[in-house]
Amino acid sequence: MKIHEQYLKAIEGYDEWLTVSEWAVRVGDLYPEILIKAEEEALNQKNDTTGLREIAARISSRLATKGFDNIEIDTSERPKKVRYITNETKTENIEQDLEDDIAPLKRSDIIKQHIDSLTIHELYRIDELETISKKLKEYFTLDFEVDHAQALLNPDSPGQHHPDNLQLLLRSHNGKKHSKNWVRFSVDEQIDYINSAIKLQSLVAPRMELQLEYSVLSSLLQRLKGIY
Repeated sequence: MKIHEQYLKAIEGYDEWLTVSEWAVRVGDLYPEILIKAEEEALNQKNDTTGLREIAARISSRLATKGFDNIEIDTSERPKKVRYITNETKTENIEQDLEDDIAPLKRSDIIKQHIDSLTIHELYRIDELETISKKLKEYFTLDFEVDHAQALLNPDSPGQHHPDNLQLLLRSHNGKKHSKNWVRFSVDEQIDYINSAIKLQSLVAPRMELQLEYSVLSSLLQRLKGIY
């Protein structure tokens, strides 16, 4: 068995996400001979290192070159996390990735079809929501997106591109929502959601050296009330 196959064997059947460091520990536990050899090689390194660090570095290097066939990688956090997937799951993921890649084109086509039936005032409401989303990002460094509460690509009950079906969600929440249908925020819930996001941002703003422009918030929320 090749060494990269032994690395995979160490997490095969383990369903949870784990860091590369945790993966290295599992390799050392299952294959102590690999750890012993890595420890010996670490002693000959100029920099201060250990056998586990050497194993982790080799795993990380192979991940960077896509050298593992059955590994799913989540880079949304640091350090990144990985997990072993079966060939069946890998095929499903490839199919889902393809669907996700063409989804923007599908949404764009649907939106173009629906726009033709909208009134000038309905188009104005949509434009305002998009503008408010951009201004929240500009003045508060928060990545809001205009979301269809009933998703356009929901397979069971697709929604409409209409201002009564639109709301503002943080990009991270919108990504988790994906093509699911949610009950649309009421205007009060929408404002509470925005205020809560800004309050959380304010706690870390000094440490991240962010300048938040609270003076525009009242105006933006009034605009939101007027078109929501």
